[in-house]
Amino acid sequence: MDRQALVQRHDVVLTEIDPHAPVMLGNGELGFTADITGLQTFPERYSELVPLLTMAQWGWHSFPEGAAEEKAGLVQVPVPGRGEQPYAWMRSWADAETNPALNWLRANPHRIALGRIAMVVDGAAPDFAQVSGTHQQLDLWTGTLTSRFAYAGQPVTVVTRVLPSRDVIAVEVTSPLVEAGRLALSVHYPGVDPQINPDPARWDGGGTTELVSVTPQRVHLRRDLDATRYWSAVESDGALAMDGDAGVLATGTGTVLRLQVAFDQTAEAAPLPSFAHGTDAVAGHWRSFWTGGGAVDFTGSTDPRAAELERRVVLSQYLSAINGAGTLPPQEEGLFSNSWFGKFHLEMHPWHAAWQAMWGHADMLERSLPWYVAHLPRAREEAARHGVAGAWWPKMVGPEGRNSPSLVSPFLMWQQPHPILLAELVRRARTGPGEEAGVLGQYGEVVEASADLLASWPLEKDGRRNLGPPLIPAQENYDPLTTVNPTFELAYFRWALTVAQDWRTRQGLPPKPEWTEALRRLAPLPMKDGLYLPAESEPDFWQIAASAACSGAADAAQCKNRDHPSFMMAYGFIPGEQVDQDAMRRTLSAISAHWDLRQTWGWDFPMLAMAAARLGRPEEAVDWLFAERKNNQWGVTGMTPRVHLDAHAEDLVPVSGGAGGVAMATNSDGAGYRRAAETYFPSNGALLWAVGLMAAGWDGAEGHAPGFPADGWTVRAEGIAPAP
Repeated sequence: MDRQALVQRHDVVLTEIDPHAPVMLGNGELGFTADITGLQTFPERYSELVPLLTMAQWGWHSFPEGAAEEKAGLVQVPVPGRGEQPYAWMRSWADAETNPALNWLRANPHRIALGRIAMVVDGAAPDFAQVSGTHQQLDLWTGTLTSRFAYAGQPVTVVTRVLPSRDVIAVEVTSPLVEAGRLALSVHYPGVDPQINPDPARWDGGGTTELVSVTPQRVHLRRDLDATRYWSAVESDGALAMDGDAGVLATGTGTVLRLQVAFDQTAEAAPLPSFAHGTDAVAGHWRSFWTGGGAVDFTGSTDPRAAELERRVVLSQYLSAINGAGTLPPQEEGLFSNSWFGKFHLEMHPWHAAWQAMWGHADMLERSLPWYVAHLPRAREEAARHGVAGAWWPKMVGPEGRNSPSLVSPFLMWQQPHPILLAELVRRARTGPGEEAGVLGQYGEVVEASADLLASWPLEKDGRRNLGPPLIPAQENYDPLTTVNPTFELAYFRWALTVAQDWRTRQGLPPKPEWTEALRRLAPLPMKDGLYLPAESEPDFWQIAASAACSGAADAAQCKNRDHPSFMMAYGFIPGEQVDQDAMRRTLSAISAHWDLRQTWGWDFPMLAMAAARLGRPEEAVDWLFAERKNNQWGVTGMTPRVHLDAHAEDLVPVSGGAGGVAMATNSDGAGYRRAAETYFPSNGALLWAVGLMAAGWDGAEGHAPGFPADGWTVRAEGIAPAP
């Protein structure tokens, strides 16, 4: 397979501004979003949902005003047989009006913007009307963004890179305007906007700047934003000078001006690498990424969708490497912008990153797994607070590990088995001599503690163990106080406990009796009339969903056939051992016939494709990947939107506050729904997981590329391991 040709035929090319699709550069820890000039010169030309940001995994801030202790956001919730237990529960958004601590706990800490690099022309912000002839190309093979245009009739070329091993942006500008002293480069450092979402940058002040050292070609400074502190070094082959209280200006004398800007957590003042060294390092990093992991080539396919799927796969690999491979579990919008204040959602971690272990990039996934190891003591404390054993993992969380108050977050439990899944994928990927022992030793305690929670949290009733209440399944539109035994969560708990027992065997330890007992007594997967149910507590689900009242209704809240059809994950996301495959096939057909697909999210389509593939329906699997829905549209840069409710405009009215995202709306029952945002990276990771499974198969699958139809598809796959 010609990897370079495969990658470069999907280079991103823009000849004009797409206000919804800027280009991203990054290294997994730092993300830099560029406009059509390759810099961040014209943010006003982009959608208000598309801020041009420089963000880092480590860049977090909290407002000191109104700081609240965690207990201020806790509510006592009745748990059958266990009395009342503390949950970070908001019964409604109105709770925040009577308890301001809830807002503070949700909004803090939050991600911040670190800086902006832009052009300056004739000492002022340039006029976009003077820009013409724009042509921008992202060379995926080398991680290089080249932007060509004319300003006031004079040619300008900007080459932009992000270094791989240090958080440095390198810029090279070539233009006679530089030599004429008209074009300069500025670096400015923002404060923090109280709105936070989607753009946390405040440009009318905020924070303080202290100069550490200044020379004609290097400025080293410190930024303080309340208790947050970071450093930035600016180096140039031109001349540097301070530009106001929080800015640096670079000017040149020849036609070429080079600038490097570093962002650091510490005061270390080590010189930046030479520009040539940095250029080579970036190219080497991306060449290693593209050649060292998996690849899929659809050349020769006659299905007209093949080239587009290949494009989505390549761009998703690139975007996931930037936004889903850092030292923290990824935010849903990665390092692109803030949603939910920049906090990450642990239930989304596999959708972002599970593909990495299967595609030969286990090292990328392992950058974030130490977060679980480090936060194991806090997770144990949370479990103890709920009167159960093991480790209780939060849902919406910042780097400190505190669960955020929410209507939904405290009752989600499908993130609890995730550390077992992710560690198992790493173990399967580490096949070298002695590697398995290293994986078992590194993550064994997290697997053990997670399994202890899975075995002890289910509730005893009628001689079996049930999940919930309180519980909200992955399909998030159920009452936490009445929901019992969701299909996927039951299957996932069972699968993860089985894997955890296997880890003990591999370590030479005996099976845990309490895990064996939990496996024996967990409730069966709920089914009625030959169809799987979302939850045992919804016995009439399919009868209602198939009714005329729920067919295409603008407001389908009462029908519940919306949001994630997550019960299909019991045989797709995992290989559910107890699943009746014929019943699951009938259930998939019922979803196709009766699900309100307007309200699905970007990962739902790959998830359904995974289920269809395992069920022997490859044609349907491909169709799900290409479902024509608003949340399954793929832009020129490979980004996908997030739209939580697709209804007629008259059915929605704006509201303030809400879920902490960029826009909110309400329907007639007052429920809050996110209307839109510009990117949603779980879509990219889920696509890669699905395509990897379809191309390389899964344990027990037979034949070449078992998830793709034989007719119309030529599939060549390298370096991809089968899914469990």
